[in-house]
Amino acid sequence: MTIDVQQPRPYDLVDDTIRIAGVAGGAFEAGFSYRVHEGHDEVTGGFTAGDGVGGHGQFQLTVDVSGAAFTLDRLFVEVFHTSPKDGEELEKVVVPVLWGTKILPGYRVYLEHVVAAGETLWGISTRYYGSGNLYHRLVAANPQTITDPNVIEPGTGLRVPQS
Repeated sequence: MTIDVQQPRPYDLVDDTIRIAGVAGGAFEAGFSYRVHEGHDEVTGGFTAGDGVGGHGQFQLTVDVSGAAFTLDRLFVEVFHTSPKDGEELEKVVVPVLWGTKILPGYRVYLEHVVAAGETLWGISTRYYGSGNLYHRLVAANPQTITDPNVIEPGTGLRVPQS
C-alpha cells in the first residue's frame, strides 16, 4: 500500500481546520489513520481509501484541531496504515506544518509581502501589526525563508499572518 499526501505541503500555514488530501491505496478499500501532533497533544482519526479492487483512490478530509492543547506553533501531520500483524505504523508520511493560530491568535489567512531594499522585519511588522515588537510572528511564519532575523534580502517573499 502507498500514501501520497498532497495537502498540506511542508511548512504550510494552517488554521484550526486542517485539510488533508492525497492518494492512497493498493488494497481493497484500505483503512488509513492520521495523527496531528506537536509532541504534547494529538488529534487522531481514520479514513478509507482505494477503489475496491486494489487500486489507488483519492482521499480528502478535514481535521478540527481547535480543541487540542497544542503548546507549539509547529505541528506534524502524519498519515499511515497499521499492520494487522503487529500494529506497526507502515508507509508513514510526515508533513511538518505551521499552526497559524499559535503564531497569531485568530489566524485565518496570510498576505504575501515582497521585501523591498532597506526594509527590516521590525518595519514590516510595524506596517502590518502596528508594532515592531511583533516581528517574531514573521519569523515563525517563514522558517524556510528567514534563517537570520537580522538579515532579509530584497526580493524575498514573506508570508504575513492575518486574523
